[in-house]
Amino acid sequence: MSLPICPKCQSEFVYQDLNLLICPECSHEWDPSADIDEDTVVVKDANGTLLAEGDKVTVIKDLKIKGSSQVIKIGTKAVVRWIKDSKDHQLDCKVDGVGEMMVTAKFVKKA
Repeated sequence: MSLPICPKCQSEFVYQDLNLLICPECSHEWDPSADIDEDTVVVKDANGTLLAEGDKVTVIKDLKIKGSSQVIKIGTKAVVRWIKDSKDHQLDCKVDGVGEMMVTAKFVKKA
C-alpha cells in the first residue's frame, strides 16, 4: 500500500491512523478523502467565526495606529478586502474614516 507524501514538508514517512494520514516529521495530519485546498487561508474573528473576503467586520477594541496619534475606536466598521497568511496582520481592510489598513483578526468580529 503506497501512501502519499506529506503536503507540508514533502516527507515520505507518512503513516495512517484510522481515517487520517500523519507525518511524524512535521506533525501534520490530514484526511486524504477530504477535498480541501491547502492554499486557502483560514482566518477566524474574535468569536471563532470564519472570515472571507468581502465580509463586513466591526472593531471590538480601541486600536492605536502605529506611527500616528490616530485611534480606531471600538465599533468602527470595516470591509475585508484580502485575507493574508501572516502572523501579525491577517486582514487587509477598508476601515471607515481611516482608509486602507492591515488589521489583526482577533480584534474584529463579523458584523
